[in-house]
Amino acid sequence: MNEVKTQGEFFISTFLGKKIYDAGGKKIGTVRDLAVLWDGIYPRVTGIKYAKGSLKIINISEINTFHNKGLFLKNNSDVMNNAEIQENELFVKKWLLDKQIVDIKGSKLVRVNDIQLSWLKRNDVYEVMLSAVDVGVRGLLRRVIGYDPKTERLPVSLVGWQYLEPLQTRTENIKLSETTDKFSKLHPADIAEIIEELDHYERPHFINKLDDQTAAEALGEVDLDTQVNIIERMDSERASRIIEEMAPDEAADLLGELTQEKSDELLNLMEPEEAEDVRELMEYPEDTAGALMTTEFIAISLNMTAQEAIDEIRETAHAAEMIYYLYVLDEDETLLGVLSLRELIMAQPNTPMREIMQDRIITVLSGDEHRDVLDTIVKYDLIAVPVVDDKNHMLGIITVDDVLNTIVPDRKNLESFSYYMMRKAFSRR
Repeated sequence: MNEVKTQGEFFISTFLGKKIYDAGGKKIGTVRDLAVLWDGIYPRVTGIKYAKGSLKIINISEINTFHNKGLFLKNNSDVMNNAEIQENELFVKKWLLDKQIVDIKGSKLVRVNDIQLSWLKRNDVYEVMLSAVDVGVRGLLRRVIGYDPKTERLPVSLVGWQYLEPLQTRTENIKLSETTDKFSKLHPADIAEIIEELDHYERPHFINKLDDQTAAEALGEVDLDTQVNIIERMDSERASRIIEEMAPDEAADLLGELTQEKSDELLNLMEPEEAEDVRELMEYPEDTAGALMTTEFIAISLNMTAQEAIDEIRETAHAAEMIYYLYVLDEDETLLGVLSLRELIMAQPNTPMREIMQDRIITVLSGDEHRDVLDTIVKYDLIAVPVVDDKNHMLGIITVDDVLNTIVPDRKNLESFSYYMMRKAFSRR
């Protein structure tokens, strides 16, 4: 029968530097580091580094007792079970302390100031797990003074190891957790803040941990210079897949900042239809509505009924940037009318589209300046405005966020103004 007893929890800062004694009471070294095997959620301590300048470790099974006076072993030093650290193991102090990790719950980048260990005893053999990291000021202070400060003013800020993944190689940075599911649950703006806190060399590695759609949404939230820095350092095949997932207007802005050679390379790797949309947007002058618009919108036919339009939306909504407004076009893509999703849902299923839509449409031309676009959106309390050519052919839409992002680049001011505009627009409908 395996009898497991919990021995308690402590921090590595209070363990490092402890003297190590063999069974005969002879001091053989001090605790300089812990070797761990990270083959599951919680890394397992496999041994203790005890000598300076040596990779030899004392096997964890050699531990007899541990208390404030030091670490005491089962055997004498001459028969002690020693070995060198293995390729799939790593030293905690060297490779984990003072590194940065992502706190999924807090949606932020944090520093490993100390590490919590949990001790178990199974049939007289110690098992030690790394259970959490302390990312707060208390953890940093504990390392400085060597013991836990007796104050409640500095709470223990712990993040569990389930937010990290095993290291495949010994690098200077912690590889982040299996992120496809975890990071996809974060808001893109939260991921963007994490990206911006990383240095230039870490950002591409972080992006490579995200799926294409999550990476594209997050890139859309960071500034253009950061986007360029990341894409230039990435594998071209992966970069093209991420850009393909971005809104066409955002992709055009990004590619427009790259060299012609790099831009052409990425466009040639994209799906032809998506690449063509982006190329068309890149041809518009920088400060015009055409350069700001996206071609992702919901278009419906004048001949449809309300129910047919709803069915069409179910098929095409995934590709649209926003579906609050629906645009009625003829076969030549001439803009005939506009309606809100609310108006469509409230209509009887057999109601013809011409009886629901509004034919007095507020539009901007593709050559209009950004400030004119914003003035139009503000004047008419719009969430988005359609962009047309001089013959009233529908080219795309510009959302309030897109135009504000250009004119009011500060994110906090942008979000406050966008929220105000959205509330104002919805309250009138």
